[in-house]
Amino acid sequence: MLLRGAKLGRPTGNVSSVNWGGWQIFSGLRSLLTSRSGVVSVKLKIEKMRVWLLLVLCLAGSATAAPTEEEEVFVEELLTEEPVVEEPEVGANPVQIEVGEFDEAIEIVEDDVVENACLDYHCKKGKVCELDESNTPMCVCQDATSCPPAEGEFEHVCGTDNKTYDTSCHFFATKCALEGTKKGHKLHLDYVGPCKFIEPCVDAELHEFPLRMRDWLKNVLVTLYERDMDNNLLTEKQKLRVKKIYENEKRLQAGEHSLDLLAHDFKKNYNMYIFPVHWQFGQLDQHPADGYLTHSELSPLRAPLIPMEHCTTRFFEECDADSDNYIALEEWAACFGVKEQDIDKELII
Repeated sequence: MLLRGAKLGRPTGNVSSVNWGGWQIFSGLRSLLTSRSGVVSVKLKIEKMRVWLLLVLCLAGSATAAPTEEEEVFVEELLTEEPVVEEPEVGANPVQIEVGEFDEAIEIVEDDVVENACLDYHCKKGKVCELDESNTPMCVCQDATSCPPAEGEFEHVCGTDNKTYDTSCHFFATKCALEGTKKGHKLHLDYVGPCKFIEPCVDAELHEFPLRMRDWLKNVLVTLYERDMDNNLLTEKQKLRVKKIYENEKRLQAGEHSLDLLAHDFKKNYNMYIFPVHWQFGQLDQHPADGYLTHSELSPLRAPLIPMEHCTTRFFEECDADSDNYIALEEWAACFGVKEQDIDKELII
């Protein structure tokens, strides 16, 4: 019988019809005959061969003879004893597959793949996988009513249409349903939490925002470095960069600092802030990684910040210097005060 889920392959051994007791006797005698050392004469070899043939004939006769009383007890114990299923070693073939069963095994595996075609098929937010008539996976808009309800107000999100959505699932499902429309094109996730009044950002506050943002990015990287023992939070190249910042005695420690101190530290320790600015750009530029940030790619950073930093929206709007709805690396770096000669795509690692 073929086990479902077993690893397919050729049999690793031959199935013998000799009973176990006979096989043990045969193996022992064969070892005895072949264990003698030294030069053996041809005559002695012939005599051994005769003995070997005689033993084989005897074993064949004993295999067909009626079982003895001891053998009957042994067989009865085997029948009444519960079978022990041993876990196969990794890489070992757990079953013996007959040639005639091979095609059937392939059909079973293929059926499983067809039934679970959506398991490894990924769709973007707001869409779910469904199978068409030919069992081909495809992404379709998720029904917002199928989204689980929010467990609390902290799960609410606010859209750019100034409407509060129960969860991000409800928001993205609604946005997907509006695909291809002008309203859907303009709809984005604005920030985390229910919609509320956001104070307008004045010029003086706008200039203060990058001071706090730069310091925050540096501290995030240092924290990741401290916790990244075996968690792979940073790549090896990133660790080497952050290590220089972490071990620098002149580094301003995390904490509440005045704007004057933040501005002074940026001027004094300018080189410490170059990599954090590049790193954050690389973290956001993922879908696709093309050297430009879209509104959707900015969302993971913007959404949590807006309720705390009311200048977030205006800051990123003005980072898009040419107003093409994309923020290039050069525009991003300039927003954070990184000099043009220090902008380096190789730092996005």
